[in-house]
Amino acid sequence: MYFCAQFFNTKVINQKEGEKLIATQVTNSGPRRPLPNKKKEAAHRINQYITSPIVRVVGENFEPKIVSLKEALDMADQYELDLVEISPQANPPVCKIMDYQKFLYEQKKKQKEIKQKSAKIVIKEIRLGPQTDEHDFEFKVNHAIRFLKEGCKVKVDVFFKGRSIVYKDQGELILLKFAQAVEEYGKPEQMPKLEGKRMMIVINPKK
Repeated sequence: MYFCAQFFNTKVINQKEGEKLIATQVTNSGPRRPLPNKKKEAAHRINQYITSPIVRVVGENFEPKIVSLKEALDMADQYELDLVEISPQANPPVCKIMDYQKFLYEQKKKQKEIKQKSAKIVIKEIRLGPQTDEHDFEFKVNHAIRFLKEGCKVKVDVFFKGRSIVYKDQGELILLKFAQAVEEYGKPEQMPKLEGKRMMIVINPKK
């Protein structure tokens, strides 16, 4: 009797543990739902995300005026454009009717152009002598043309050794001849100038 009761109690306990185990398995079954990613804050409030009940609406086809948000949204719908809050700190906030995607595209394009203009400019140096022969001259002209095509500046200088400074006029002529030889690909910043025993000219690539 005692044995049966003990067996029965054990069975009940095992059954409860089994139900608990099954319940645990059911609870933990399936992949966890990923946490939502935080959205990047938008540069502007647009359309239904504008919160001010009154706005000053501006655009290309009408005079600026103060209207309710609903009226401004209706106006944007008429033009099939977006209502964009461009000056949220104004009283009331200023909203412009525009093609917002086109606006973002143009902004991105402008930023890219600014970045390209502010990129580091590479300067290539070419040295000549006051009596450089024609073969060497043509060889260095071809190098300069390749550099200019790559968008690099080219600094060409003539170095006067010892008493060769007396040939400075000849050095100026060879630099002007060099600039003329590459004029299809580059334009001089200024006329050749003498600095110590070196006369130089800088040629910018043509865009």
